[in-house]
Amino acid sequence: MNWLAHLHLSDPTPAFRLGSLLPDIVDKPVLVNLPAEFQPGIRRHVQIDVFTDSHPIFRRSVARLKPPYRRFGGILVDVFYDHFLASHWANYSNVPLPDFTMEVYTTFQSHSHLLPETARLRLHHMQTEDWLGSYRTLDGIAATLNRISRRLSRPVDLAQAVRQLEDDFAGFYADFKGFYPELQSHV
Repeated sequence: MNWLAHLHLSDPTPAFRLGSLLPDIVDKPVLVNLPAEFQPGIRRHVQIDVFTDSHPIFRRSVARLKPPYRRFGGILVDVFYDHFLASHWANYSNVPLPDFTMEVYTTFQSHSHLLPETARLRLHHMQTEDWLGSYRTLDGIAATLNRISRRLSRPVDLAQAVRQLEDDFAGFYADFKGFYPELQSHV
């Protein structure tokens, strides 16, 4: 799952929420040296990733992708699932998505002084550009995939994979609807 799901499934404390994002933002050697208050969120992130990557429904979604995107299937499906979570947010939360994202962004500030500069910068961009709220639209998903593409060792235009999401939208959505409640129960 991508960042919105990690935050949705985290405990609602600033340190836990930040910890739930950090494995995707900082290198593993840095994670172990971060303050203890971040470690429960970091562990939850890993728990979610392990469950997700091995789940048959998630794997079915990855198999829906055609080359050359299947190679990046885990990343793409994570982001696609965050699109479904964001666009059907009211089915999973009593708090409106804009209120949830604003609360999350506000909590970043209380512990950011404990984070490496690279993490602070990424979280700042996430907030000022409302990355979490942008997951509601396919344009937002394309922008997210474009950002991810720039971080790959060999850049690939992942934003073009949105066409595959559009081509099998009902299939990906059915997979998400079957998978996410199982992930919620697991966590």
